[in-house]
Amino acid sequence: MRTFIQRTGQLLYRVWFYVLVAIPIFIFSPFLILLSISEKTYPQFFWLARNIWARLILFGMGCIPRISWEERLEKGKSYVLIANHTSMLDIMLMLLVSKNPFVFVGKKELMNIPVFGFFYKRVCILVDRDNSKSRMAVYRRAQRRLEQGLSICIFPEGGVPPEDVVLDAFKDGAFKMAIAYNIPIVPMIFFDSKKRFPFTFFSGGPGLLRVKVKSFIRTEELNENQKGELREKSRNMILKELQEND
Repeated sequence: MRTFIQRTGQLLYRVWFYVLVAIPIFIFSPFLILLSISEKTYPQFFWLARNIWARLILFGMGCIPRISWEERLEKGKSYVLIANHTSMLDIMLMLLVSKNPFVFVGKKELMNIPVFGFFYKRVCILVDRDNSKSRMAVYRRAQRRLEQGLSICIFPEGGVPPEDVVLDAFKDGAFKMAIAYNIPIVPMIFFDSKKRFPFTFFSGGPGLLRVKVKSFIRTEELNENQKGELREKSRNMILKELQEND
């Protein structure tokens, strides 16, 4: 009986998440559609996504962010934001961390999610990781958004790793981009997303969502041949924090 009650609660918790995702999108859909028509209005779209959508979901789930900073983002500057990826909450959490408008680079498969996918494909940079032309197109689109003063967010593991993997190997994309455009890498550690809302169905629950923003890694003096070194430095920085806080 106890197991049944626990599983019922976890099922309702998961259903509640999708309700919270959908309701503000439906309510604000006329504004969201208008603001997603042009790249010029993306900062206003980002403001709604950050201050209403992301906050409503996280606080509505009882997942309270607690963010610590080694270095603060500067208004008006562009960055490449990276973090470990274990949960759908990571999207909302990243939005809450950065006041600076940024664009997600993500898998094209997410555009198939009902409601969410409609806006995802309109405002994010989609990549088909199995298609070399698609990967090259990402750099062209990212350059245009950086020139507009935006930042770029990439989860460098390229997806969510298996439950038993603390941190998967990183892909090159984020680091190649940071070097090409001489912008800092901002490493972040999301400690609790897997615990609060993992991809395992009957699991998760409310509580703190701790985030640590590390000191930025500068790229001005690096060249493309050093992207592997930058990649491993960034991964080791995040892995060390995860292992020390396990």
